[in-house]
Amino acid sequence: MPTDSRLPRVLHVLLHLDEAEDPVTSDKIGQMLNTNPSLVRRMMAGLRKSGFVASTKGHHGGWYLTRKLDEISLADVYTALGHPNLFSIGPSEDAPTCLLEKSANAATAKALDMARQEFLRELQNVTVADLVDGVRETIADYQLAHGLMDAGSDN
Repeated sequence: MPTDSRLPRVLHVLLHLDEAEDPVTSDKIGQMLNTNPSLVRRMMAGLRKSGFVASTKGHHGGWYLTRKLDEISLADVYTALGHPNLFSIGPSEDAPTCLLEKSANAATAKALDMARQEFLRELQNVTVADLVDGVRETIADYQLAHGLMDAGSDN
């Protein structure tokens, strides 16, 4: 079963948007994620509806942040994506009238619900800005070592 990687992909995009000086096109984001720009637009639609990003059209158009990353929790992003499925486990429907199957379904549903609640709790405690804590220095060192920034630059 394929995995749903929209949450980490969108978080990745938000981090890059935060560092971008100008709006970033769907084409550019698509290249970064190795995906189609139309898929980028669909993925970003929930973020726009939630007020995290906006887009402009035209020659210098693209996506940009409308809120600071420290104001957006990972739970907010997860919700904006429509609560992607966490698990491939689902109820059995082989014998819907069987009390034993109902019992097995109830037990797994309870455990899955508890896991989803814990997952959301964890996401609520982390902002998108928190994701770069501890790696900014490593990124700066990499950029400096590869000539991507000047020694006196902050970015």
